Amino acid sequence: MSIDYDVADINLAAEGKKRIEWAERDMPVLRSIRERFEKEKPLDGVRISGCLHITTETANLARTLKAGGADVVLCASNPLSTQDPTAASLVADYGIPTHAIKAEDNETYYKHIKAAVTHAPMITMDDGSDIVYALHSDDGADYIKNVLAGTEETTTGVIRQRAMAADGVLKFPIVAVNDAKTKHMFDNRYGTGQSTLDGVLRATNVLLAGKTVVVGGYGWCSRGIAMRASGMGANVIVLEVDPLLALEAVMDGFRVMKGVEAAPLGDLFITATGDIHVFAVEHFERMKDGAILANSGHFNVEIDIPGLEAMAASNEEARAFVQCYNMKDGRKIYVLADGRLVNLSAAEGHPASVMDMSFANQALAAEYVLKNHESLKNEVYSVPTEIDEEVAKLKLAAMGISIDTLTEEQVAYLNSWDAGT
Repeated sequence: MSIDYDVADINLAAEGKKRIEWAERDMPVLRSIRERFEKEKPLDGVRISGCLHITTETANLARTLKAGGADVVLCASNPLSTQDPTAASLVADYGIPTHAIKAEDNETYYKHIKAAVTHAPMITMDDGSDIVYALHSDDGADYIKNVLAGTEETTTGVIRQRAMAADGVLKFPIVAVNDAKTKHMFDNRYGTGQSTLDGVLRATNVLLAGKTVVVGGYGWCSRGIAMRASGMGANVIVLEVDPLLALEAVMDGFRVMKGVEAAPLGDLFITATGDIHVFAVEHFERMKDGAILANSGHFNVEIDIPGLEAMAASNEEARAFVQCYNMKDGRKIYVLADGRLVNLSAAEGHPASVMDMSFANQALAAEYVLKNHESLKNEVYSVPTEIDEEVAKLKLAAMGISIDTLTEEQVAYLNSWDAGT
């Protein structure tokens, strides 16, 4: 059976299959779910459109959904995050229609999203809310009626969808997979922390020891970056607008100050906040010669690149994924991966072992919304606690770790108000 697809080179499939199988080694939770799905077919006949980073880990999620009986179509959620061999293998080896090419232009990117929308999904899976947004636009008017519910992978997407729900325009329920503890406490912190520095190092080969690294934000992603940078010998400064998070960063041993104060001190600036212009003209004006900027937030707006371009006399590529901006006063400022997700653009994204939990939540959330969509309102829901706990238990079991359970006496004590009197 021929399938519709658009990938860079279908002949890369053999390499992609090896990579997908390599990632699967570290995804035992998702594998166990796939084995159950293969037997039970809980998603039989359900059309799912996924706008996700086309990586080896995503490929294993798609395999799991297909094993459950779903009709899956994939497109990329970022123009630079696609692994071309993985995309080719998804088509050639697993029969999953995939529309994704690394470094695709904006026209191609949105053409690929349209391919996912015209699949007439019953369940959407987003990493940044692009399919949800497209379905709510004029182009999606003919297809949104088919949607039962959706899931969202990342903080940025959840923010967008909660804003839609608050404005009363969200037309189907969403489960915020990002809110699961087994997602954001591990994927966002340990995954983003490691993969961001991996992307920075692959792009630049700089030594972090002794450098001053300025981290925008102290949410789960940013605190992971700060933790890993500190672990590699960097001196870390944190920028925050939330007084509680700023205080936490101080208590964790980091310097906290305003961005304009940190700007002349930093060697490397990394942001992962989900907000716009975290590093802007007022900061560029104060940065030292050779400063490097990188972003691990979903959209390439956290660094004000248009503002930097306007300030610079010229710019050119210094090496792959490194753009040099020659300032009019002679300084050079470097931006990595066009300000896009550096961990997926210049590296391979999160390690498979942490995505194992995130995508286990995605698979189980899809099963959940199919069973419960009729009782869900057009709102953004957290992942049910029982799913979160199941993923944690499966992960512990896969790691060969067992834990205690409360005795009846302990349960009674915790549920009493007069014990100990």
